[in-house]
Amino acid sequence: MINNKTYNNAINTLKNLGRIHKQITTVSTGDIYDIDLSKNTLFPLMHINPINVDAGESFLKYNFQIFVMDLVSQDANWKATNFQSATFLSNEQEVLSTNLQVCIDLVAMLTNASAQSEQGVNDINMPVYFDVATTSFEPFTERFDNLLTGWVFQVSLEVMNDFQSCNIPIETYNGQGE
Repeated sequence: MINNKTYNNAINTLKNLGRIHKQITTVSTGDIYDIDLSKNTLFPLMHINPINVDAGESFLKYNFQIFVMDLVSQDANWKATNFQSATFLSNEQEVLSTNLQVCIDLVAMLTNASAQSEQGVNDINMPVYFDVATTSFEPFTERFDNLLTGWVFQVSLEVMNDFQSCNIPIETYNGQGE
């Protein structure tokens, strides 16, 4: 029997991967406009934005955008010993480099079932979540109350689903239209 995975299972798996990564401080989920950009948020931030769910003959594919971002320090906040970028204007290059590696780590955990099992996300013998597409990472820099930079990428988690119709909570089912 297939252990059908729900939307909650998919979201919680992504949240767990973010929580166990030592370079991510905060994990959030929801619409892109739900990202808390206030200065009260602890960064680096991983945000999970649901896109859609595709249903195939025996699978569901949950599609998400994942944002990994951090604050950028402006040159006014820097000391001479902190300069890291070639232009000496900010640490944007360093933040992009670090966050890209975090994104790569997340994709690696999703494409390697043994990593999921070792971290307690799932059992190696049970259906696990796999990223099913080639991943493209897109950089962004946004100026809000603070200056944020990071990467966004899409993850597609494909899970088995048997579309069981025996236990649907309905009153009657004739299997025909009117």
